[in-house]
Amino acid sequence: MARELYIGLMSGTSLDGVDVALVEFGATTHQTQADDYSKPNVLHTHFVAYSADLRAQILALQHPFHNELETTCLVSNQLAHLYAQAVNQLLAMHKIPPENITAIGCHGQTIRHRPELGFTLQIGNNALLAELTHITVVGDFRSRDIAAGGQGAPLVPAFHQAVFAHPQQNRLIVNIGGIANITSLAKTGEVLGFDSGPGNMLIDAWTNQHLGKAYDADGAWAATGVVLEHLLLDMLSEPYFTLPPPKSTGRDLFNDSWLNQHLHQPHLRAQDVARTLVELTAQSIYHALISTCSEIDAVFLCGGGTHNALLLKCLTAKLGNIPLANTAVLGVEADWLEAIAFAWLAQQCLHHQPANLPHVTGAKGARILGAIYPR
Repeated sequence: MARELYIGLMSGTSLDGVDVALVEFGATTHQTQADDYSKPNVLHTHFVAYSADLRAQILALQHPFHNELETTCLVSNQLAHLYAQAVNQLLAMHKIPPENITAIGCHGQTIRHRPELGFTLQIGNNALLAELTHITVVGDFRSRDIAAGGQGAPLVPAFHQAVFAHPQQNRLIVNIGGIANITSLAKTGEVLGFDSGPGNMLIDAWTNQHLGKAYDADGAWAATGVVLEHLLLDMLSEPYFTLPPPKSTGRDLFNDSWLNQHLHQPHLRAQDVARTLVELTAQSIYHALISTCSEIDAVFLCGGGTHNALLLKCLTAKLGNIPLANTAVLGVEADWLEAIAFAWLAQQCLHHQPANLPHVTGAKGARILGAIYPR
C-alpha cells in the first residue's frame, strides 16, 4: 500500500495549546496484513501554546453569555489561524510541501459536550484551516457517534486497540489530560473505555487561581499540603463517579463552580486543597480501574499528567504490585499520543473505515467518523 502522511492536531481540555504530530502510514517494511496499514510511524512533532487571551476567551465560552454565537465564530477563526500556524511551522521546519500531506485530522477545541442532550461542539473552523494550509482537513469526529446514540467520547480506545493491544497481556491505558480517560485492552481482544473524571483540569485551575501559574510543576506545591479527607469524600460523592460505562464528561460538569460548591469550610489552606485535588484524580482513576477491570497486568500512562510526580507517586502506591509505566515504552511518546490518534482517525475516515467502538461509546453500531473539507 502507498505511503501516506497525515497531521494530527489536538487541543484538549487543559487549554495549554496545540499538539501537532506528523504521522506516516503504510511505510513500515514487510507489511503483509491490511491491519498493519493503520500502524503509525511518528516523523515529527510540534507544539504552539495558547496565549493567555485566547485561553480566557475559550474558558468564557464554556458558559452562556451575551452575543456568544458571534464570539464563538470569532474564536473559531482565531483557532483556525493558530492551527494553520502550527501546521505550517512544522512543515517549514522539515521542508515538507503541503501537497505531500494526505490530510489533517483536527479534533478542534471542545466548548460544550452534552451527549445526554444529543450534541457536542468542537470549534476551529475546519474550512478556514483547509484554506490556510492547502491541505484536506477531517474534523468533527464526535458528532456521528452521538447521532448514532453514543457519547461521542472517548474516541481514542479504538486507536489504543490498534497500536497497544497484546494477546498475552491485559493492558490499561490511562490518559491524564484535563479529563482522565481509561482504556482496558484485555488479551482476549475485548476493549472497554470511558472518562473516569477530572485529570489535570481542576488542579491546574486551582494552581492558576492561587499561584498565577498554568500548572503545578511536579505537584511540588500540592506536596506541601495534606489531604483534606472531608473534602475528598464530599467530592467523591459526585454521582458521575459511580455511573457505569459508557460515559464521558468534561468542563460542563467538572469546573470551578463544581469545586466551589464543595468548599464548605472557611479558611482552608490553598495547598491543602491542591493536595486533595491530586488525590481526587488519583482515587477516581484507581476506583474506576478496580471497579470495571477484573484483570490488570500493566498500566501505561500518557498525557500531561505524566509530568506530575506527586500524582504518579499516588497512583503507584494505589496500584501496589501492578506495573506502572509511560506509553513511551510501547513506542508512543506520552505527550503526543492524542495528536497521533487524530491523524489515525483522519486516515480511518478517508479509507472509509469505522473508528468508533460501539460498546465503548454506546452507539448503535460502528460508524465512519469525521467531516471532510477538501484542500
